[in-house]
Amino acid sequence: MLVCIIGAECTGKTVLAQQLAAQFGGVVVPEGLRHWCEEHGRTPLATEQVALMQTQIYKENKALALTENARAAIIFCDTAALLTAVYSQHYFADSSLLGAAQAHHQRYALTLWLQPDLPWVADGLQRDGVAVQAAVHGLLAQQLASQPWVFRISGSGQARLHAARAALLQALGPQ
Repeated sequence: MLVCIIGAECTGKTVLAQQLAAQFGGVVVPEGLRHWCEEHGRTPLATEQVALMQTQIYKENKALALTENARAAIIFCDTAALLTAVYSQHYFADSSLLGAAQAHHQRYALTLWLQPDLPWVADGLQRDGVAVQAAVHGLLAQQLASQPWVFRISGSGQARLHAARAALLQALGPQ
């Protein structure tokens, strides 16, 4: 089962993915963009967006293959190809990745859409500020409007975790 955890910058995706994986015995697919920026010491160019999106999808496919025999395995994806497409749209006025990202997004059993209600914190290369966070959040709202099983997750600390856990349990249904 693939669970997408998505949101603009500084919305707690990584922390929530790790918390949920620990509680549900799942696997986390880490954010490819974060690793890429650390490895290259910069943010990606427009020409590098397709490869970033493909890398995120590859990591998810690899996690699926590794957990294929574990029937109850939940894979928590710390962001998604859709966020790469939205960033490409925002930073480079390039919407060409959105169709493929939307199609890929259909694979997720549910999407936990993190709201930008946590304090914004700079962390170096990846974060550009509250204005960019708001703009990306708005673009994500447009893209997620047509997706099924999208849960808005807000609050901080245990309240955020509780909301995400409740959404996940609702999607799983009676066991």
